[in-house]
Amino acid sequence: MTTELALTILPGIYAVSRLPSEAIIPDWALGSQFASITRTDEELSILCPQKCVPNGVQHEPDWRCLKVEGPLSFSLTGVMASLLGPLAEAEVSVFAISTYNTDYILVKAESLKEAINALLAAGHDVRAI
Repeated sequence: MTTELALTILPGIYAVSRLPSEAIIPDWALGSQFASITRTDEELSILCPQKCVPNGVQHEPDWRCLKVEGPLSFSLTGVMASLLGPLAEAEVSVFAISTYNTDYILVKAESLKEAINALLAAGHDVRAI
């Protein structure tokens, strides 16, 4: 696989919320163009725009989202490694999500510049919408 990937910085600030595993998916989690909902036997995890998360909900705030332009073939290998390796070397913490079409990398807002620089140095193309 070629390690050169195109990424787009999505607008907005995101939060990752944690609800009990048996919780019903709340309406506030469904009203945006980008959200991710994952249920396990331990939790209901919701990534959505930070402004949608009500007060009192356990969450980790202030994430920015970089979308790998896709769709990506399931036969590709090393996509995440080519992104996460440079970010790890730059000591940038990440929250990664994969969908059917592509991958998303979230970094804390205060680390966005460092993340962009690390990805550009690794040969990726990063642009804002």
